[in-house]
Amino acid sequence: MDDCVFCNIVNRTIDAQILFENERLVVIKDILPKAPVHLLIIPRKHILSISHVEAEDEKLVGEMIFVAKEMGVKFGVGETGYKLVFNVGRDGGQVIPHLHLHLMGGKMMGE
Repeated sequence: MDDCVFCNIVNRTIDAQILFENERLVVIKDILPKAPVHLLIIPRKHILSISHVEAEDEKLVGEMIFVAKEMGVKFGVGETGYKLVFNVGRDGGQVIPHLHLHLMGGKMMGE
């Protein structure tokens, strides 16, 4: 996906502050944060959204949540709390058509 921002970040053709990576995931800081801690957990595999996840992606989605938990601890919000959000589709607030999980914390989070 040459025009996908997250694919380009994963492939290192666009610079981003990568905080964690493994064979399946990359974690970056959100460039338009909505909280003091606002990270994006992004799979290397291009999947449009949660609506496009297949049975074969079950472990990947689980790993995204587990890595988010680890990042919450690493960035100091593991004890105080944080919010995990998958935006799905345009009406759901998804801006980039590549699956990603938001981790937001560091302040009282509303709905």
